[in-house]
Amino acid sequence: MSTPNLSVSVLTLAIVQAFAAPALAAPDTADAQADTPSMAEVIVTANKAPAAKRASVGGFSDAPLLQTPASVTVIAQKDMQDLQIRNLSDAVKLDASINDAYNAVGYAEQFTIRGFKLDNNSSYRKDGMAIPGDTQIALENKERIEVLKGLAGLQAGVAAPGGVIDFIVKRPTASPLRTVTVETRERGTLYGAVDLGGRLEDTRFGYRVNVAAERLRSYIKGADGNRKFISGAFDWQISPQALLQLDADYQDKAQATAPGFQLLNNKTLPTGISANAMLNLQPWTRPVETVTTNIGLRFQYAFNDDWNATLSANQHAFKRDDYTAFPYGCSGQDLYPGFCGNGDYDVYDYRSPGETKKPLSAQAMIEGKFATGSLRHAFTAGVSTFRRKDRAGLYVYDWVGVSNIYQPQIVGTSPGVTGPVRLVRKDTENSVFVQDIISLTPNWKLHGGLRHINVDGYQYVLKADTEIRAKHDFLLPNVSLVYTPLDNVSVYAAYSQGMEHGGTADRKAMNANEELTPSRSKQIELGVKMDVTPDFMLAASLFQIRKGLEFQNAARYFVREGQAQHRGLELSAQGKAGRDLNLGVSLTALNSQQSGTGNADLDGKRVPNVPALKAAVHADYAVQQVAGLSVNGSWEYAGKKAFEYNNTTFVPSYHVFNLGAAYATRIAGTRAVLRAAVNNVADKFYWRDVTPESDGYLYPGASRTFKVSAQFDF
Repeated sequence: MSTPNLSVSVLTLAIVQAFAAPALAAPDTADAQADTPSMAEVIVTANKAPAAKRASVGGFSDAPLLQTPASVTVIAQKDMQDLQIRNLSDAVKLDASINDAYNAVGYAEQFTIRGFKLDNNSSYRKDGMAIPGDTQIALENKERIEVLKGLAGLQAGVAAPGGVIDFIVKRPTASPLRTVTVETRERGTLYGAVDLGGRLEDTRFGYRVNVAAERLRSYIKGADGNRKFISGAFDWQISPQALLQLDADYQDKAQATAPGFQLLNNKTLPTGISANAMLNLQPWTRPVETVTTNIGLRFQYAFNDDWNATLSANQHAFKRDDYTAFPYGCSGQDLYPGFCGNGDYDVYDYRSPGETKKPLSAQAMIEGKFATGSLRHAFTAGVSTFRRKDRAGLYVYDWVGVSNIYQPQIVGTSPGVTGPVRLVRKDTENSVFVQDIISLTPNWKLHGGLRHINVDGYQYVLKADTEIRAKHDFLLPNVSLVYTPLDNVSVYAAYSQGMEHGGTADRKAMNANEELTPSRSKQIELGVKMDVTPDFMLAASLFQIRKGLEFQNAARYFVREGQAQHRGLELSAQGKAGRDLNLGVSLTALNSQQSGTGNADLDGKRVPNVPALKAAVHADYAVQQVAGLSVNGSWEYAGKKAFEYNNTTFVPSYHVFNLGAAYATRIAGTRAVLRAAVNNVADKFYWRDVTPESDGYLYPGASRTFKVSAQFDF
C-alpha cells in the first residue's frame, strides 16, 4: 500500500520547482514575449471560457463541432478547474445522457451513455487509444474530456453502443506555466497538485509535468485512502513538417470501496439509513489498491498543406489487489438476493489479488484533401491494432457471518486461499478503416466510412476451469448527410453500426465469469446544431439504438435474448449566454424498452437504472460590482428509475442543488483564484445508482459536502 509521506514528498519537490526560476524555459526576452502568448493568457480566472468549439472524438481528427454529424460533449480543463472537478464521476454530471452504473465509491468509475453501459476495456480512450476504465482515471494531465454519445464503430472499433469517453492529454505550453492548487473537502480530504509547462532554451523542445497527491476521506465514513500521480508530456518539433510527442503517467491509488445496499425482504427500499453508511467496515477490511501506467507515443508528418500522416501508440499497465467485506443476501430468510427485513445481511470475504491488464494500442493513419471534378474530398484511411492480456487467479468469495445495516456487527475472515495468477484473457483486434467526407455543394456534405475488424480471442473461465477460443469478423458502416443552410447552422442525418464484446457473467451466475460472443448494434440519428453567437451553441438530436439484451435469466444463466431499444431526445445549450453569464444546459428524454425475450415479465419493460428524463443546468455569473468575483450554481434532476429488469421496484426521482463562488485576486503579488462550493445544499437523500448487476445494488448519492481550494499562478 502506498504511503502518504511519499506522496507529500513528491508533491513538495514539484512545488519547489514551481517556485524556482524557470531555468529550463526560453529566455524571457521581448522577442520571446512577442512570439508567444503572455502569461496572462494561460492563467485561470473566475470567468468561464466559451464553449469548446472543436473535438476529435467524433471522427479521426480535430473538427468543428458544428460540422460533426454526431452528438459530442466537450468538458474543458477550465470547466474542471472552475468547478473543482477531481474525478470523472463529477465531470459527467454536466451531461444528462450519462448515468452511474455500478459506480461504487473507491472502485472503478462506471457509467452508461444513452442507457447503455460502457465497456471498461474499450469505451475509454486516451488520445484516441483504448485504455481500461477499471480504476479512477486521473484528470491532472488532461486538457479536456471528449464524449461521443452513440455508436462509435467507425471511430473506435470495438466499443459499447452508448459511446466512448476520450481523455485528451495536456501538451507543452508556448510560454512558462507554473500552477499550484491546494484543496480540502468532505471529511478532511486534502489535495495538492502542480502543473508545469514551457519550452527549453532550444524551443523545438517542450515539456508539461503534472504531479498530484491526495489524502482521501470520503463522505462515506470508512471509505478512506490515498492517491499519488505524476505525468510528463514532451514535444520535439523535429522539422517544420515533423512532430514527435511522448507522454507517460503513473498513478497509485488505495481506497476502501463502499458496497451498495439490497432490497429489504427483496421487496422494499431500505429506509432510515445514512448516505454516509459503510457496509465494508470490518477490522480486517483492506483498501482496493490499483497501480496504473501509460506510455504514449505519436509522430505526425505533414507532406504538404493537404496531406499528413500520423503514427500513434499507447502501452497501458494495470494492477489491482481487490479486497471487500462484501454484503449479499440474507441466509436467515433464505433470500438471494435481498437483505433481511430487519436489515441483516450476509458478509462474504472477497479477495482477488494480483489482477493485471496490459493492453497495447497502435494506429497508422493518413489524411488528405483532393478534388474529383466539382467534388471536394477529405479522405482518411488507416490500420489499427489492439492487443490485450489479462491475468487473474482463482478468487476467494466465502461466507463469514452476518451484519446489519443499522447496527454493524464484527465478523471473522475466511481461511480460504486465492489461486495462482494466470492468463485469463488474450485478444488481438486488427482493423482497417476508411472515411471520405465529400463536399457535394457548398451546403451539402456526405460522410461515408467503413471499418473492418478481425477479433481473435482467448478466454480461460476460472470457476469452470475451461478455455474458450473464438474468431470474429465485423464490417461496420457509417454514413451521414450534413446540410448547412447558414454558416452557423447545420442539420444532419446519420446511420451507423457498432460492435461490442459480449458481457461477462457475474460470479454468482451458473456460467460465472464466462463472456458472451460479440454483438452488433445499430443506430439512426437526426440532429441540428446552431452557433447562436461565436461563443454560444445550441444542439438537439433524436436517436434510436438497437442491440441484443443481456441479463441473468430465471435459471441464473447470463444470456443474450431479445432486444434493447433506446429512443431518445437530447437538448443542449453551452457557452457565453450574456456578457457576464455562462450557461450549460443538458436534457435527455429516453424511452428504453426490452422486447423479444419470450418472458412476459420482461417484454415491454424499461431498461433498469436509466431515468426517462434527466436534466443538468449550470450557470456562472461574473459579479461586475466586485472585480474578480463570480458565483455559480447547478441543478441536477433525474426521473424515477427501475431497479430490476422486470420493473417491480422503482426508486423515486430527485433534485440536487449545488452552489459555489470564485474570487480572482493577487496574494503577495501572485495571481490566485480562491474557490468554494457546497454540493447537495439541501442535504437530500436519494438513490443515484440502482444497478441490476451482481443481482442488484443501490447506492445513495453524496450527502451535503463542502470544498474549498486555492490556485496560484506564478
